Amino acid sequence: MDKKIKLADLPVFDATDYLKSEQDCAEYLSVVLEDGDPELLAAALGDVAKARGMSQVARDSGLSREGLYKALSGQGNPSFATVMKVMHALGLQISVQPAAHA
Repeated sequence: MDKKIKLADLPVFDATDYLKSEQDCAEYLSVVLEDGDPELLAAALGDVAKARGMSQVARDSGLSREGLYKALSGQGNPSFATVMKVMHALGLQISVQPAAHA
């Protein structure tokens, strides 16, 4: 008989534990961008900002720390200008390429 594991017994996954380098952050955001979900992108940017230090990202972007937490929560709806300021503060950029045709 298989022993079932309760959801409450599983460790909490936190993406910030795995975002150690700029390359890690860039690859994470690239995969999220491929999904095309704006809420997921906001949450992923929040993960990267937390991994780098939300206060520092706020200072570097010229935005308030509280505003960043709200906008990048996954339920927030950051403007494109906010996304670009955060990307710049993180030392990252968005690139465009032709979509793969399925």
